Amino acid sequence: MSTEVRVPTLGESVTEATVATWFKQPGDAVAVDEMLCELETDKVTVEVPSPVAGTLSEIVAAEGDTVGVDALLAQIAEGDAAPAPAKADAGAPATKEAPAEAPAPAAAKDVEDAPSAKKLMAENNLTDVTGTGKDGRVMKEDVLNALASPAPAPAAAPRAPVAADQAAREERVKMTRLRQTIAKRLKDSQNTAAMLTTYNEVDMTEVMALRNEYKDLFLKKHGVKLGFMSFFTKACVHALREVPEVNAEIDGTDIVYKNYVNMGIAAGTPTGLVVPVINDADAMSFAAIEKAIAEKGAKARDGKLSMAEMQGGTFTISNGGVYGSLMSSPILNPPQSGILGMHKIQERPMAINGQVVIRPMMYLALSYDHRIVDGKGAVTFLVRVKEALEDPRRLLMDL
Repeated sequence: MSTEVRVPTLGESVTEATVATWFKQPGDAVAVDEMLCELETDKVTVEVPSPVAGTLSEIVAAEGDTVGVDALLAQIAEGDAAPAPAKADAGAPATKEAPAEAPAPAAAKDVEDAPSAKKLMAENNLTDVTGTGKDGRVMKEDVLNALASPAPAPAAAPRAPVAADQAAREERVKMTRLRQTIAKRLKDSQNTAAMLTTYNEVDMTEVMALRNEYKDLFLKKHGVKLGFMSFFTKACVHALREVPEVNAEIDGTDIVYKNYVNMGIAAGTPTGLVVPVINDADAMSFAAIEKAIAEKGAKARDGKLSMAEMQGGTFTISNGGVYGSLMSSPILNPPQSGILGMHKIQERPMAINGQVVIRPMMYLALSYDHRIVDGKGAVTFLVRVKEALEDPRRLLMDL
């Protein structure tokens, strides 16, 4: 008996994925729920487990293929019937025949443009769009790019010629879907928002003293380490209440104000930047925030974040300081209107009450959408964050 392995539901608004890696090959024995392959979508990596025990008899979608929801990925021969396909696959004639048959339908399918792309092309009277999909297949993103940047864009970026001896030392690697999405979203953010960045600095003396005093007790009681992110999250929530436009977004000609804070925490992973979201951070304690950050961070590193866990953010914090960044301008995470950049804590001489003292200082950067956030609001936001961190007691008294 043969069982089909199909593409699972990929998440809200995600209709396609790329087959990234096959962990099993035809002829291999598989157990129930054993991972067969990994699919890469615009946002997350999806593992596909085996629905039954048996032998993988055929791989229909090869690595690099683009597949839609419910598309056929492979066939599994169940139970006692499993050894037969394994022997057939192991023989020389069979291994030559299987690949010979598989590419034919795949090639025919790949050259056909994505249905969403064809619909967009028809609606906008486009006939000549360069496809970036497999074998030149036109994807929805290709049509959107063509609409956003008409004629000049394709001819604008020819690759500089490379000497023959240097070309041999280069390596060309296709961008992952996640990296393509990161690139597109960041560029879209720059093209759409009137983005501006304002800076300030914060003396971290009081936060560091408070953290050092209570970190052992905090860990003992709550089972999680007390870090700086919970202080910054609380300080941002405090500031967002006073400057709500930084927590808002533009929808057409409307401004949508959010009476809640879903805090995005940017996290670097081996495959690229992701932004898991902590929902209702404004209603959470220090311990709850630290637990949520630890949980989402671990999932991000392991590639286990779901699509739902990266949606719905209203504001974002990005901590480049963990990599040693002293100063940078973060890029907005659309449709959000604000993002706070944290940086490295560095001891610097500061003039305080007429004396030069050494203090642990951090530069802060707030990038904001100037279409709805005025300069006064942006500066006020950063000042409130600075005040709350330099005197954490203000958070307790809502000052």
